[in-house]
Amino acid sequence: MGNRFTISVVSDNKSWAESQIDNAIIEISRIEKLLTTFNDDSQTNQINQNAGKKPVKVDKEVFDLISRSLRISTLTDGAFDITYGSLDKRFWNFDKAMTSLPDAATAKQSVDLIDYQNVVLDENNQTVFLKKQGMRIGFGGIGKGYAAERAKQILIQNGVESGIVNAAGDLTTWGNQPNGKPWTIAIADPDKQNVAFSYLNISGLAVATSGNYEKYVIIDGKKYSHTIDPKTGFPVSGIKSVTIICPNAELADAMATPVTVMGVSAGLSLINQMQQIACIIIDDDNQIFTSNNIKIS
Repeated sequence: MGNRFTISVVSDNKSWAESQIDNAIIEISRIEKLLTTFNDDSQTNQINQNAGKKPVKVDKEVFDLISRSLRISTLTDGAFDITYGSLDKRFWNFDKAMTSLPDAATAKQSVDLIDYQNVVLDENNQTVFLKKQGMRIGFGGIGKGYAAERAKQILIQNGVESGIVNAAGDLTTWGNQPNGKPWTIAIADPDKQNVAFSYLNISGLAVATSGNYEKYVIIDGKKYSHTIDPKTGFPVSGIKSVTIICPNAELADAMATPVTVMGVSAGLSLINQMQQIACIIIDDDNQIFTSNNIKIS
């Protein structure tokens, strides 16, 4: 999945614990094969290759994940959109060669095919159809959270009472540490790599962070992150990082990016209307904002 997964389980039987971790890895690998865009035979690429041509029948698992993704798109008014795969990447390489932003018309054109409303689901036939030729879906904004959640469920089903599945910083926890205390999770300081600005003690919760420190470019002294607003075609700015805390890793993963796109005010307003979900935002001025149900000390 292009990400490093770290799996920790609590057990007094080392060989049994390692075998359970192997089972979790098998599940993550299975999901990767299902969702990847780097394999022509994957169901994701079958959907993309038939964009504008015909519906593609997919496994119920893939159909349901796309359905949930579209619901999040509706909830966020398109700030989350799995059709981001349609993005014309010629304008957004975010490397040293990128020294200026394209004009507004060119930027808008680069995201012309991004529109979750052009994804047609047929529940009876379990098919997915992209209305326009050239459209592409991708699960980069939700896939690793889904994989982490599935790995967790496999471990729980097999009797693992406590553990963490960490998908490159998007993680899900259950049970407690060996000392009986909840897991201590660090929230990264967006200005200092491998340094935490705060800690959370959690159990049975997932945490996902989206930050502008992962991939970005500086143009005329201003930092632009790799996160593109699908409506304007421009990189978002103003927010350094968004951390989502909720019971499900898939939802946490999926909500971090749209809150970044929506901005502090609209993002917090959305989170405050949802149940069992919390949010921490650090803006470009290093101000910390939190949803109503969380306090940072």
